[in-house]
This record gives sequence, structure tokens and C-alpha cells, in this order.
Amino acid sequence: MSIVQAGLPPVARPSAAAWGELIRAEMRSVIRDTAGLLIPIGMPSLLLVTQGAAASQEILPDTGGRSVYEIFVLPLMLVMVVALVGVVNMPSFLATYRTSGLLKRLATTPAHPAMLLCAQLVVSLAQTVVGVGIALGLSAALFGIVGPAHVWMTVGVFALVCVAMYAIGMLVAAVSPTPNASVAIGLVTFFAIGALGGMLGGAQNLPGPIAEIGRWLPYGAGTHALQLAWIGDPVPWQPLVALAAATVLGGAFAVKFFRWTR
Repeated sequence: MSIVQAGLPPVARPSAAAWGELIRAEMRSVIRDTAGLLIPIGMPSLLLVTQGAAASQEILPDTGGRSVYEIFVLPLMLVMVVALVGVVNMPSFLATYRTSGLLKRLATTPAHPAMLLCAQLVVSLAQTVVGVGIALGLSAALFGIVGPAHVWMTVGVFALVCVAMYAIGMLVAAVSPTPNASVAIGLVTFFAIGALGGMLGGAQNLPGPIAEIGRWLPYGAGTHALQLAWIGDPVPWQPLVALAAATVLGGAFAVKFFRWTR
């Protein structure tokens, strides 16, 4: 319910300071909930270390000393982590706020849906960056990964993957009435884009038309772009456009369909 619908007089739009305060409040809330930090911070290390122990460490020729694990497994795992945290984990927090009545109280303030979604995005993304950083440090120590050939290109592609996945997650959060519903919708979305993007066996094993669809979805586009950036090859425009489109469409529809109450 908006302020206009409630019959309240219009108020001034929130200032930049109000945006910052909302982000800080969300950060404090997340830090106090230590159990909620396990997935975004602990899961990347668990997945990368587990897969690193199982994957081949054979050094591939003409790759600058990089192994099979570093070139093929690591980018796929990074995209999987971001997708799982952004599409499944993050929306459940916003759905919890909705069922607890917090969003209903915020609806009577000048807060805009974009403010809350932005705060969720920034805080959850910060957790993911910390978790991925720890996981990459462990991978370097345990498996001797060389690292990306073009650091800034890789960072840019990874950032684009993050915002695309979180935009989808914000849409899930915007329409989910309860935490259970958000987890269910998020999991279905995660496995759908992941399966089409090669998470369950490689895009090359999918039928041609399905594989082509997967290449234009965030999971397949993100994995492909991150692999190329990691080894220093030029990243074509198609996966970048796909990720940008997911970001814009996911964010726009999340704001449009956002609900303060169930």
C-alpha cells in the first residue's frame, strides 16, 4: 500500500543520506544474524575446495600454467555461487521482512521499493564478494591457481554476473509472499537457468536450440564470459548483452511488481 493509497499527504523524496542509512541498517541487521552469513561467506569456500580436490589439476598447454580446474571448474563454480546466493538466499530475507510486517510499516514512510531492493543488493553483494575472496585465497593456497590473465576484465565480468543474478533475485523477492515461497521460486529459477546454462553437465551436451537459449540466459552467458576473461581471450558482445539485459529487465520488473504486504 502506497502513501497515496493510504490517503496520506505526499512527502519529499528520500535523500542520498537516507539511502545510505537504509543500507547501513540492513548491514547491521545482517551482521547480527550470524547464521545468515554462512551461505554467502562459507559456501564459496566449501564448493571451490571440494571441487578443487576432485577436479583434475593437469596443466593445459598454452594457458600460462593454468590447470583444468582453474579454466573450466572455477568459473562455473563462481557463477553457481553467485546465482545460488542472489536468486535463492537473498530473496528469503526480504520475504521474511514482508511476513513480519516490517515492509508494511515501511510503506507508510517515503521509502521507495527501489531503496529497499538496492539496500538488499548492496549488502548481499558485499557478503558474496567477501566469501568469493576467501574461497579464491584458499584455492590459490591449496591448488596453486595462477589467477586471471586480465584482472580488471575478469573483475568487470564477475561484477556484471553478480548484478544480473541479483536483479533476478530481486524480482523473486518482490513477488514472493512468504520465505518458503521465495525459496521455492528461487530454487526453480536457479535450476532452470543453471540447467540451460550447462550447470548439470556442460552446454555442449544439450540439444542445439536449448543450448542456444542457455547461452542467452545469465548462467550460461556468465560462465562463458568469465571463462574467456579469466584466460585473457576477448569476450564477445553476446554474453555481455545478455547479462546487461537480465540486469535491466530484472531490476525494472522487481520495482514494478514489488509488494509491501502479502
